[in-house]
Amino acid sequence: MVSLIKKIAVTACLLGTSHLHVTAQITPVYSFIEKISLPTGDGKWDYLKMDGERERLFVSHFDRVHVIDLNTNKQIGEITGLKGVHGIGLAKDLNKGYITNGTDNTITVFDYNTFKVLQTISVTGKKADAVMYDKGTKRIFVFNNGSGDAVAIDATTDKVVGTVEMGGAPEFAVANEKGSVFNNNEDTNEIFEIDTKTLKVKNKYSVAPNGGVPTGLAFDASTNRLFSVCRKPQVLVVMDASTGKIVQTVPIGGGVDAVVYEKDLKLIMTSNGEGNVTIIHQDSADKYSVVQTLTTKPGQKTMVHRGTTHRIYLSGAEYQADGKTPAPGTFGVYVYGPSPKQ
Repeated sequence: MVSLIKKIAVTACLLGTSHLHVTAQITPVYSFIEKISLPTGDGKWDYLKMDGERERLFVSHFDRVHVIDLNTNKQIGEITGLKGVHGIGLAKDLNKGYITNGTDNTITVFDYNTFKVLQTISVTGKKADAVMYDKGTKRIFVFNNGSGDAVAIDATTDKVVGTVEMGGAPEFAVANEKGSVFNNNEDTNEIFEIDTKTLKVKNKYSVAPNGGVPTGLAFDASTNRLFSVCRKPQVLVVMDASTGKIVQTVPIGGGVDAVVYEKDLKLIMTSNGEGNVTIIHQDSADKYSVVQTLTTKPGQKTMVHRGTTHRIYLSGAEYQADGKTPAPGTFGVYVYGPSPKQ
């Protein structure tokens, strides 16, 4: 497909075709590919974590984390005995992983090669939620959705080294790999910029009144743009990460939780719990347009993407008659991607 994109682009340039016309031709249409069934364990699900280098997918699922080999789409490991799992962070250079347990506010540390639990770290705060690893400082950042703060852990010693007070309810976080971590706050309707070394809040950028209740967050380093997805109203907010200026808002589906940026195809994709994915093309740094609304299933609100195949992965289960209770044995990861013919 990549070679086809290149051929079209070259042909368009030779013919003097406009940029918008080229975009229309090369943007792929996404559709359902397969379901990876993970029938063991029942309960709620939250974040997924992609490791494209080792072709592994980590899937949170209430009291466990499933580990999938993406070469075979088979489970190769399962970390169990967890308590209200939310996020998974990977310190691959240290061969360790970190899992947030929202029920008792602990962090499970596991060996990346064997998936065996190494230790459990208790942290202050309530409802440990998002977690991410900053390679520059070798620190794990845990965002507590219930107490409005973040805890920093030295991943080389697994000792807590500080706390960042924010207030509100922190959600997704991304790093710019230049000393800052950005975090959505769904209560204050702001994006916090945190200094990874000093653990101080450098800036607070409001998404209001354009957006509200921001959840998922993604980042494009090439244009320095943050992509924050909001529930009230239902929009994608595109923001300049240096100034906090909102450059555009784009309507999306309801019940959004996650967003990913596909840099090769210049696509921003939002996973909406109502049962769809809004796919938006990045026409330029400051211009974005919806190109597809992909039908998924209700409850599929968390998502990651795999850059080598351009596929996206959403976790979810079938529901019982009440439309709220997951049906036992139906949990899994649903895979969507460009048509093979493209």
